[in-house]
Amino acid sequence: MEDASNRGKGEIYEMAHDFNFYNTLSRKVEDFVPKQAGKVAMYTCGPTVYHYAHIGNIRTYIMQDALIKSLEYAGYDVKRVMNITDVGHLSSDADTGEDKMLAGAKREHKTVMEIAKFYTDAFFTDFDAVGNKRPDVIEPATNCIPEFINMVQVLLDKGFAYVAGGNVYFDTSKLDDYYVFSSEVEKEQLQIGVRDDVEEDVNKKNKTDFVLWFTKSKFEDQALKWDSPWGVGYPGWHIECSCISMKHLGEYIDIHCGGVDNIFPHHTNEIAQSESYLGHKWCNYWFHSNHLNDRAGKMSKSKGAVLTVSVLKEKGYDPLAYRLFCLQSHYRKPLEFSFDALDQVAAVYNKLVKRVSELKEDGAVDEAVKAKFEASFLDAVCNDLNTSMAITVLYDALKAETNDATKLALVESFDKVLSLDLIGHAKALKEGVSVDPELEAYILDAIARRTEAKKAKDFATADAIRDELLAKGVEIKDTREGVKWQLV
Repeated sequence: MEDASNRGKGEIYEMAHDFNFYNTLSRKVEDFVPKQAGKVAMYTCGPTVYHYAHIGNIRTYIMQDALIKSLEYAGYDVKRVMNITDVGHLSSDADTGEDKMLAGAKREHKTVMEIAKFYTDAFFTDFDAVGNKRPDVIEPATNCIPEFINMVQVLLDKGFAYVAGGNVYFDTSKLDDYYVFSSEVEKEQLQIGVRDDVEEDVNKKNKTDFVLWFTKSKFEDQALKWDSPWGVGYPGWHIECSCISMKHLGEYIDIHCGGVDNIFPHHTNEIAQSESYLGHKWCNYWFHSNHLNDRAGKMSKSKGAVLTVSVLKEKGYDPLAYRLFCLQSHYRKPLEFSFDALDQVAAVYNKLVKRVSELKEDGAVDEAVKAKFEASFLDAVCNDLNTSMAITVLYDALKAETNDATKLALVESFDKVLSLDLIGHAKALKEGVSVDPELEAYILDAIARRTEAKKAKDFATADAIRDELLAKGVEIKDTREGVKWQLV
């Protein structure tokens, strides 16, 4: 077997490893065959930058990152394009409500572009913190107005769109099958949902039609607007992904990624307009990650306070412990978040770091053992992105009867996909590198809370705080000089 650890972006191999994953379009696990051998054209839906991305959003990007790195580990060269939605996404995905960007600007008394810049930066702070690699191309929607106008005009010319009430709509009745992702039962349920839309758009010929271009007939006070053949206005949300993808990847893409909540109507509408515009199939494989839930249901910005990766960090959690939390579950399964569950995974992460820190760098790598474990790891990630099994292979490698040099080489190899920075964290632990200021502030606050609990004779709370710190890799000791702490 070829040494998988030597594979990387930019290196094209004659024979990439067989790879399969669940294709939402066919509703089954399929062998992946790219249009061009060895290369993958991938598009992933980016954030609407009107608010912080919560940890449920970030779970989706972690699993997409794992998919990309697994494909690269298997020998493929991946080009990934992602949009930034800074205009046109209404509060309902079905073209109703207020523009999310305008709502964010009103909420914070800023301009739309100030909101977009602030939340784009915040998004990438959290995106980077969990070990994700940034896409090759990141394109804000506001950069592509000419492309949007061109696509709308072509759809009008081909008879797939119409103008009504000043807006331009896509005519879903012109399609043989609009509900491309759905079974017959699901189609009936979606049709009922569309009929029950509480904010009916009287301009639509069909309930399922969607807006390609809004004019002032929709919002008089829209902050961002452009001249078009149909009047001053702005693009609908769905069209931006089609245009940005074609701008950077051409008429065909291999994989389109998103969360399960994007399937309908967003990805359904993308296929409708893209294939009508192009006149041929656009994307063969669709990869969707399931929801992150808390005990109250799916995480959502509408619930109030937004739990972000940065907030987790402020609470003393390493963002990579959250990455491990996500990787231990399968991307197609809903994952329930709680701080108790994260505490358990944080403790596991710290033990992994400690175990790697104990490995010696002397000796020669046993290439036969290394190849055996790499083959098992590769089989795991290539089998419907089974990251949980890949982590099991990591554990097995650390427990194997082989020398430390081989184990370190395997940790480094596996981290091309897992991106847990175990070796970097282990080195910091051995060298006694200073603690992140946010973590140190959290530790001191926790110690103070524990001291107050002990004074109040609330020993249950004091013990709980001790356990909370230990879960984050912090051991505390009561001494005559006061409470001492250390990373373990």
